Amino acid sequence: MSVALSQPIVGLLSSLALLSAASVWAQGTIYRCGNEYTNDAAVAKQRGCTTMQGGNITIIEGTRPNAPSAAPAARPGGAQGSGPRVDSAAQRQRDADARATLEAELRKAEQRLTDAQKAYAGGEPEKQGIEGRNHQRYLDRVAELKNAVTRAENDVAGIRRELDRLPN
Repeated sequence: MSVALSQPIVGLLSSLALLSAASVWAQGTIYRCGNEYTNDAAVAKQRGCTTMQGGNITIIEGTRPNAPSAAPAARPGGAQGSGPRVDSAAQRQRDADARATLEAELRKAEQRLTDAQKAYAGGEPEKQGIEGRNHQRYLDRVAELKNAVTRAENDVAGIRRELDRLPN
């Protein structure tokens, strides 16, 4: 039995065969050199690159950051840092405000610690209500009180560290 294919179908099939063969030849051997890739065998040999195994890879080059200019643009006040410069009196005022805020937070945290330690009572708080008959409920409350003491201690220590970082 003989099947006669029309001329356009034969042309289409042969074009598809050529395109698929061309894509195989176009890829070639790809070498990986750290985070870079190349298809130049001489460069790969010189740099000690490894051959990529597996399927085709696609690499899209990202944008490059702008190079800093030779003369930075002048900013108000002559500052060339990352932001506007603050005069020393204003900075001292900001530091004083930050210190006052942290000291107020420290007093509150110390009060919470005192209250938590009082409620914890050294690990033996008084039993409340149903806890006399349900010992597990008592143990759960003691564990919660201990966690509250630990959190309060950590809060106080963290605020003290922040205060130590501030200039005097």
